[in-house]
Amino acid sequence: MSSGPTSGLTAVSSALLAMSRHLEVRDVLKTIVASARELLDAEYAALGVPDDHGGFAQFVVDGVSDAQWKAIGPLPRQHGILAAMLSEATPQRLADVRTDPRFEGWPSAHPEMSDFLGLPVRDGDEVIGALFLANKRCAAPAGRCGFTEEDEELLGILAQHAAIALTNARLYERSRELTIAEERSRLAHELHDAVSQKLFSLRLTAQAAAALVDRDPARARDEMRQVAALAAEAADELRAAVVELRPAALDEDGLAATLRTQVQVLDRAHTARVTFTGRSVRALPAAQEEAALRVAQEALHNALRHSGATRVDVVLERRGHGAVLRVTDDGAGFDPGTVRRAGRHLGLVSMRDRAGGVGGTLTVESAPGKGTTIEMEVPGG
Repeated sequence: MSSGPTSGLTAVSSALLAMSRHLEVRDVLKTIVASARELLDAEYAALGVPDDHGGFAQFVVDGVSDAQWKAIGPLPRQHGILAAMLSEATPQRLADVRTDPRFEGWPSAHPEMSDFLGLPVRDGDEVIGALFLANKRCAAPAGRCGFTEEDEELLGILAQHAAIALTNARLYERSRELTIAEERSRLAHELHDAVSQKLFSLRLTAQAAAALVDRDPARARDEMRQVAALAAEAADELRAAVVELRPAALDEDGLAATLRTQVQVLDRAHTARVTFTGRSVRALPAAQEEAALRVAQEALHNALRHSGATRVDVVLERRGHGAVLRVTDDGAGFDPGTVRRAGRHLGLVSMRDRAGGVGGTLTVESAPGKGTTIEMEVPGG
């Protein structure tokens, strides 16, 4: 590279740091591709993760607009140069990919590419991806310079660390799936216990009302009113549990819209007033949005089920490159001095773990009779 090895190593270091900041597989793929394109000053970059059926499970590009990508059509198959990188697991550096005998053409909307550099991304003996660049930028008078041996070495370093980052991201997603499964199991048990207790009381009260109908109609009417109240409480428990068990629409709607929807449902399901305010919030890395949503759900659960609150306010606002989530209730509160005991009961330990796991912080303000405020701050991307 014309900028020399020192700046090249600096660029590699910056790329590696960028990759290490992300945990979601999709975010890692995007960062790898953008880092590779910037590092080698290429017009286009892409990374494909193969599936088991001759195609790609994921394919991320950089340098192609959304409109261009949509016009290109379906994801590529594993053929031509891509197949060679995956099956032979060897680097491919070509002066003009179109003249290679393995080249099989591309869709009409596909951008024109000439010089090409591709490398397999390997985890041990397994090829887990194909990383490639096209159209090296340069100031040569003829407009052609092509990728160099030094470019190949730098991309090789990046590909090795990309394999580590991608493997770690996959492990993180698998562990998160297990965590979500455990969370759903906990909520299912909670639903069973809460609704079972309500239904048991409902049945006993209905039996008492039936026994009193003839000899004490006034008391029977009181018991029936209690039946109606218990039935309403059981319905509240069911609605709240369904909201918590339903998969969050983070990927499609983002954090603010998902929180707003869940708060609206909780407001209808509970006697307490529940509100949401979103202020100039920018999109956050997926792991941070996931953590913020879970903290909000835990804080809402505490406020609505345990604190006796008549009002709960959820606020999500921008702070620097990140965001602050604040859940405030006017409930019973507790003494932060007994936080070790209260923390286990109110889920504060898990909330702090979630915040810390994505580089954020969690603070708790509360006092007996003064309500509680849970605040989580995340740094953003």
